[in-house]
Amino acid sequence: MAKITVVGSANIDLVVRTPRMPVKGETILGGPFFSGPGGKGVNQAVGAARLGGDVTMVARLGQDQFGDTAAGNLRQEGIRLDCVYRSVDAHTGIASILVDSAGENMIVVASGANAELSPADVESSADAIMAADVILVQLESPMATVQRAVEIAHQAGVTVLLNPAPGRPLADALLRQVDVLTPNQTEAQIITGLVAGTPAEAEIAARALLKRGVGIVIITLGAAGALVVTATRAEHVAGFTVDAVDTTGAGDAFNGALAVALSERQPLAHAVTFANAVAALQVTRQGAAAAMPRRSEVEAFLLGAG
Repeated sequence: MAKITVVGSANIDLVVRTPRMPVKGETILGGPFFSGPGGKGVNQAVGAARLGGDVTMVARLGQDQFGDTAAGNLRQEGIRLDCVYRSVDAHTGIASILVDSAGENMIVVASGANAELSPADVESSADAIMAADVILVQLESPMATVQRAVEIAHQAGVTVLLNPAPGRPLADALLRQVDVLTPNQTEAQIITGLVAGTPAEAEIAARALLKRGVGIVIITLGAAGALVVTATRAEHVAGFTVDAVDTTGAGDAFNGALAVALSERQPLAHAVTFANAVAALQVTRQGAAAAMPRRSEVEAFLLGAG
């Protein structure tokens, strides 16, 4: 079974559907409302677990009701909680999410205990990191924590998959330890300073990242799929056409699936096709972690698409 350790954020999502996004200073009536597990780390962990991965989560929750709920959600998904720590003075992370009638979203995150996930926590979780086939990390945790997790995995020969979201500039010392980097076009531009709006521009940005030490760059292109760039080739892997209901968590679906596919040693183009299919299925449902598809659903979708 694919062994994946996810180091990252754990939130409770508070979601309101709305016919349109309010403008500054405006109050509108929306609904319905629902809540569920969230945070990029949890979303990716749930996505990987539902696809058959043996997943360990490294995260921090508050000692509050939301924290209890979040831990229960992880446990229900079969995710290992040995490295989920609880903060005394910080609340569990909260994401306030608006989703409009087109499925587009606006999100405000109160990080809470996520901001307290520390390099020391990562060092306490070193056994789980070193035992993994793939470590999956995002940027909703403190940068020093991200750097320590990547360092431990890299030194142990564990495949490092870094989803650089939310986007921020990254040091070459970090990038040199990343096997697979998965920015979207906006994140690629933030990291490189190069416009990445078209596939041709995205390839130039990806090659700049390779020169800075990244092993493989996969730039996600939304519904258009993904651009895979290695030292020897660039390949566009097409996405799937679906009717999107809620795009919250699409990138997380992609990354959780990619972690599973890489840990199973699937060929790279096949792994990205698999991840594209998972993301496509995920956006046809409401929510983030709750909308992650299961392996049987993905296999049936791919069979139908083929």
